[in-house]
Amino acid sequence: MAHPQLLHTVLDAVDVRREAEFWRELLGLVYRPGDEVPEGATDDLDWLVLTHPDGRRALAFQQVTEQARTTWPSQEVPMQLHLDLTVPDDDQLAEQHDRALALGATVLLDRTDDADEPLWVLADPEGHPFCIFVA
Repeated sequence: MAHPQLLHTVLDAVDVRREAEFWRELLGLVYRPGDEVPEGATDDLDWLVLTHPDGRRALAFQQVTEQARTTWPSQEVPMQLHLDLTVPDDDQLAEQHDRALALGATVLLDRTDDADEPLWVLADPEGHPFCIFVA
C-alpha cells in the first residue's frame, strides 16, 4: 500500500520573509529557486519554501494577517505544534541557544539543568515554539 509522504512543515507568519530568514539562518537551509531575497526589489511574497542544500524541502511559510502567540505553558492559547531540534552535546546546546537568541528567538523555558534531557524551549520571531536538546 502506498502512503502519503511528508513534503514540508508549514508555519503561518505575519512577516513570512523575517520568519523564513530566521529558520534559514538557524538551520542552514536555502531558498527554493525563485524564493530568494530579491535584490533591490520589494518583497511581497506570501509563500516561501526553504530546502536542504540538496533540494529536499524542509519548511514553508504562509502569510497570515494576524496570529496569536502561544501562551504556553498556559493553555489560554495552546502551542498546537512545535519543532524539536537536537545537538550532540552541552557545548553545542549553549552555542545554538545563543545563535537562536541573536537571530531573534526568545526563551520560553530553560531546562538545561535536567541531567536526563537538558533543553531550551524557545520561540521564533513569530512566536512558534521549538526545542533544542541534547540527543
